[in-house]
Amino acid sequence: MCGIVGYIGKRDVAPLLLEGLQRLEYRGYDSAGIAIHGKSGGVKTVKAKGRVRELEGRLPKRFAGATGIAHTRWATHGAPNDTNAHPHLDADGKVAIVHNGIIDNASELRAKLTADGVEFASETDSEVLAHLVGRSQAETLEEKVRQALRLVEGTYGIAVLHADFPDRIVVARNGSPVVLGIGEHEMFVSSDVAALVSHTRQVVTLDDGEMATLKADDYRTYTTEGSRTSASPTTVEWEAESYDMGGHDTYMHKEISEQADAVDRVLRGRIDDRFSTVHLGGLNLDAREARAVRRVKILGCGSAYHAGQIGAQLIEELARIPADAEPASEFRYRNAVVDPDTLYIAVSQSGETYDTLAAVQELKRKGARVLGVVNVVGSAIARETDGGVYVHAGPEVCVVSTKCFTNTAVAFALLALHLGRIRDLSVADGKRIITGLRKLPEQIAEIMRGEEDIKKLAAQYAEARSMMFIGRVRGYPVAREASLKLKEVSYIHAEAYPASELKHGPLALIEPAMPTVAIVPDDDLLEKNRAALEEIKARSGRILAVAHREQEKADHTIVVPKNEAELDPILMGIPLQLLAYHTALTLGRDIDKPRNLAKSVTVE
Repeated sequence: MCGIVGYIGKRDVAPLLLEGLQRLEYRGYDSAGIAIHGKSGGVKTVKAKGRVRELEGRLPKRFAGATGIAHTRWATHGAPNDTNAHPHLDADGKVAIVHNGIIDNASELRAKLTADGVEFASETDSEVLAHLVGRSQAETLEEKVRQALRLVEGTYGIAVLHADFPDRIVVARNGSPVVLGIGEHEMFVSSDVAALVSHTRQVVTLDDGEMATLKADDYRTYTTEGSRTSASPTTVEWEAESYDMGGHDTYMHKEISEQADAVDRVLRGRIDDRFSTVHLGGLNLDAREARAVRRVKILGCGSAYHAGQIGAQLIEELARIPADAEPASEFRYRNAVVDPDTLYIAVSQSGETYDTLAAVQELKRKGARVLGVVNVVGSAIARETDGGVYVHAGPEVCVVSTKCFTNTAVAFALLALHLGRIRDLSVADGKRIITGLRKLPEQIAEIMRGEEDIKKLAAQYAEARSMMFIGRVRGYPVAREASLKLKEVSYIHAEAYPASELKHGPLALIEPAMPTVAIVPDDDLLEKNRAALEEIKARSGRILAVAHREQEKADHTIVVPKNEAELDPILMGIPLQLLAYHTALTLGRDIDKPRNLAKSVTVE
């Protein structure tokens, strides 16, 4: 969940590293640091608790060099402070290392090193790696790093400098992303392409168990066992401007506002009017194999899990295949029965979510067929799965997911329609769903035109200490995601329940100080949902309804445009993203970087 950036070439390295850290700050922002090969020799470091701007303020005027590594941290081992910030040094100050991931046997290694007389400066697991590299008697930096990694258990993405090898940076990956940027007489490394695209769009993504040596004029990749690997650069889809705010005050607002275009992008080129279906060329699942699927299991974490719940309902309704969603973080530990007739789908915005990736690897080990629904092309989950669907949401920088969640739900609608038309979904129903999908971008734009009204509502509900979110069947995943958005970005406690469960316990919480947000689509459950509103009003609860028409029992109603019933959940979540945003804005929260959270969860 931390950010790594490195450079070797001829330019002054410190400004490049600071720029890269600022682009990666959404991955971790409790401390940051830089290490460079100084022009006069040796390794120099500067570290600071807090945001990258704090680090920038500490850099001395004469902090010059052409090779360096840097890091922005999200704490796992040790409190956020100057000492625990990366880079970490060995005892002689010759080795500097930045590390993403967790060293599982760090305590054991630390005890052995301490017994050998090593004094640790920090509380981190990462410092262990610096000492292991520094104590190696190998002749090359590559072999020093390799020997250290043989002693390590856990996950890592690392970049290493050594004072005795000023012409190179050595990097390695196991479970945490490392991307090389290939330039003209200069090389870059990062944990995310966001730090690279302003300088190069030619990248090489390392696989687990792979290392690389970067020099100013070339690079080479190889396994941790020393065997050479062949890694050809690919071109990054997005340009540097895609990662800028584009005139918005926050990334979250920009990304909410981009959803009409993003949905148009995920639909583009995929609809097949002739057969009332869609083309999903990356599935690698032919019609015979699709008809043999007896169950679908969707795995994801956080917003990806909630999008998976919407996806499971779409697959059941349109393809009539039993489907359910489960947190990947739970699935991988419960020794689940892996059925050869089940199609497993891994969902991840980054394509690097550690719990989801570990679940994919376990499923593949047991012979399961696994598809991926991810946003980042070439990410670990995209490479490990048998096929899948890219959601084409574009870069998402705000820690909380908005446009990627929406595009993931649309991608599931495409997948459900594809599976349905292979099985028993009629041509008429296929046309109906395609018509609905084509309406989505303009309907999203219509919702955005009502933002000022939602902003006023947010000001009225921002004083709440806790809020309830309810929905039935299709509306329940919307309620869960909306509840998550509110708590993530505003820090207001929020809970989501099926509306049918109110009388089984949650009604005890209803009072005037506890507002309820109710998802009330105009479908065959409308009267059931209205009955739930009656129950809340009878107990003096305040109600904000999200519905297709005004609800007389609600204190306020956000009216959203009507689509096909199966697709309505995609639209009903968008005004609640705006509600969370404006509530957080009213409360003065740090919207793009909520406390205790980071964007890409690449540690367990």
